[in-house]
Amino acid sequence: MGFPVVLALLLMANPLDATDFLRVEWGEETIAILDRADYTLPFSGVPLVDEAKLERVIKSVAEQVYQAPVNATIDGAGRIVPEKRGRALHEKAFTEQVYDYFYGSGSKSITPAIREVMPKVDRELLNQVRQKFIGGYSTYYNPRNKNRSHNIMLAAKAINNYVVLPGEIFSFNKVVGPRTRQKGYLEAPIIVRGELSEGIGGGICQVSSTLYNAVDRAGMHILQRYSHSRHVAYVPPGRDATVSWNGPDFVFQNKYAYPILIRAYSGNGQITVTIHSFPEIEYEPRHVPSVRNHMPEETPADPQLPD
Repeated sequence: MGFPVVLALLLMANPLDATDFLRVEWGEETIAILDRADYTLPFSGVPLVDEAKLERVIKSVAEQVYQAPVNATIDGAGRIVPEKRGRALHEKAFTEQVYDYFYGSGSKSITPAIREVMPKVDRELLNQVRQKFIGGYSTYYNPRNKNRSHNIMLAAKAINNYVVLPGEIFSFNKVVGPRTRQKGYLEAPIIVRGELSEGIGGGICQVSSTLYNAVDRAGMHILQRYSHSRHVAYVPPGRDATVSWNGPDFVFQNKYAYPILIRAYSGNGQITVTIHSFPEIEYEPRHVPSVRNHMPEETPADPQLPD
């Protein structure tokens, strides 16, 4: 017999006052108000909580109190920026708080019980995983194409400092997320069915392609990789990795016994991705052909610009 049912049977003789409320306070705000009458199942003489309604309250409160943890990162000067712990609703404890009100009497105000959420990457892990270089790759682009350069910078920033744990699968689309105007991406040339056209997020595939060659050099297990419908200028033939939101993805798995760290830098017409790990790692590097230091921009020629 569950806890609510036991209390209900014990308190059948104690009618509930429907005019008394439970206020859920967070900081200086009231984020939920509950009335016993609204959350009581319509069984005469047996006060039972309507679990479906309570679940909706729990979900709403959880969304309002949640704060995501922040991983430790490495800044531009090579210093480690410490992690920050997050918080989430302690659903079991919060449910008990609601039951205490429901089967009690009078009004009540509570602060919802929370639990700490630990970050995936802390200072100690980051300090170890950055110590050994196991792979890297650089490609080049035309910095005069401001929109494309901006998109490359945003995507490189999204994968920079990302740690892939042993056995973990990395999805480029999941890590970078949708390439939208709301996230700051701009229109730039993309390849659609073998032809160049303008689209939001143009240039992203150069980031995924550079990452592909870097992790391939480090011996990662490549799970998904698709080529463009035409040759791209920034990598040798067959060495590209096209991606699009809700479409092709680039996916690999860390097959090693140690975590790996992805570092990505973009600027002055060059994007570099390097892969690092613990000093003790034994890895299996692969040969990957390099690129020329300079190459034509992946866009139709502009007659106003010099060759």
